[in-house]
Amino acid sequence: MSTGKEVGGGKEVEGVVLETLPQGLFKVQLDDGSKVTVSFGGVARQVTVKVSPGDRVAVLLSPFDPTRGSIKQKKA
Repeated sequence: MSTGKEVGGGKEVEGVVLETLPQGLFKVQLDDGSKVTVSFGGVARQVTVKVSPGDRVAVLLSPFDPTRGSIKQKKA
């Protein structure tokens, strides 16, 4: 599994958006090479954040399903 900061039961890691999927989902490749399906979560859902393939994002992985997560923020 990827190394990252433990946050509220999940793990925060960084990755790059590979593709946009239907219904607000994205496919992200993490720094360790694994691929996860993510959606917007928290504040990113409440404000308008534009994410396109190639963008770097911080992802909070689910503690129950390591192949799912939520985008915490877009990195510059």
